[in-house]
Formats: sequence, structure tokens, C-alpha cells
Amino acid sequence: MISVAKEWNPKQALLRKLLLKSEKFSEAIKLCLLMHSLLHNSRVSRCTHLTYEDKLWDGLDDEVFRAALPNKSTTIAWNVWHITRIEDITANILIADVTQVLNEDWLNKLNTTTKDTGNAMVAEVITDFSNRIDMKELRNYRTAVGKKTREIIRQLEAKDLKRKMTMHQLNRIIDEGGVSDVQRSRWLIDFWGKKTVAGILLMPITRHQIVHLNAAFKIKERYLKTL
Repeated sequence: MISVAKEWNPKQALLRKLLLKSEKFSEAIKLCLLMHSLLHNSRVSRCTHLTYEDKLWDGLDDEVFRAALPNKSTTIAWNVWHITRIEDITANILIADVTQVLNEDWLNKLNTTTKDTGNAMVAEVITDFSNRIDMKELRNYRTAVGKKTREIIRQLEAKDLKRKMTMHQLNRIIDEGGVSDVQRSRWLIDFWGKKTVAGILLMPITRHQIVHLNAAFKIKERYLKTL
């Protein structure tokens, strides 16, 4: 598992401080990209060190990828999908207002018709989703999302950090099926609607992902102990 308190929280606190100061913009973006690189496989940033995601996939077989722990509903498949869809939505629609990575071609490769973040999925749906999703293509989709997010972050200017979300952008999420029309999912629209670009970089681009990657590590480690 990841020691979030020791390994991550100090970086997150520093990023928050840097994003508040326009004169620290370059330093903030550099740190944000570093943190983002740790959340994705090393191909995304072309780094030479092992990332958190590299370690998650190491030795992970198909069975464990799709398995839920006793009395739990989420799986590694669901956690990876959840953070990747939220990154795709928030980076491309809310920060850049450009086309999402996910499209019909990706859905076909992923073997799913699901477009939303998975927030509203109940246990049975998570199980079915996890059993159907293509493991290899989910990794590929996540890589594609990560690479595009890095391009978007690099193109930001200091003035962009205080920019708020528009109704056009928030409506795009609903229209494109990123959020399902139930309270367990739709609250995200209100949550993101109160954010600035800086706020999105903090949550979900960095903080949110480390939480769910850590949840995936817990599933992997605890499940392997039962074998």
C-alpha cells in the first residue's frame, strides 16, 4: 500500500500553497506534473523510476483485477476505471473544454457501454462491469488519458488557475454521459461547478487518484493473502 500520510500528503500540501501564488506558477506546474507521473504508469511521463501504478500492475493477474474482497463491492477494475474516467472528464471538459479521450472506438475495445464515472454503481453492477471490462485495454485507455492530461497541464498559463467552470462545460458532462442522472453521481456536477482550474488540479487530478490507487493496493494485497 501507499503511505499517503508520509509519501503523498506533504506534496499535496505544497501544491496547494504554490497554486495560490501566481509568481510560483512554474513551480506549481512542475510539482503537479511530478505528482501526476506517480499516479500513472511510467510510459505516460517517460520516467525511469517505478510509479505507484507500475507497482499496482506488477504481478496483478486477471482474477485479482476483477475480484472484490468479502463484504466489499469495489474491485481494482472499478477503481482504475473510476479515477481514469474522472480524469478524462475533468481534464478535457472542465480544464481544456476539448474532446474526451473516451469515444465509441474505446468503448468497443474496452468491451463496455458504460460512459459514466461509476459512482452510482451498486455491488451487482460493479461485479458485472468488472467481469466484462478488458484489462489490457483499460490500461491502454488510462495511458491515453494520462498523456493527454499532461499536454493540457503544460499548456496552462498562470491566469487559467482562477478560471471557474462554465455551465456549458458542466452540461457537456451530463450530455456526454460522464455523470449518470441519479443523486449518487449527479452531485459531482455541483462539486465540480464550485471549483477553479487550480481546484481541479488538486481534486481530482492529484488527490482523488491517490486515494483510489491506495484502495486498489489494499484489494490486491489482502486478496493475495487469501490465496
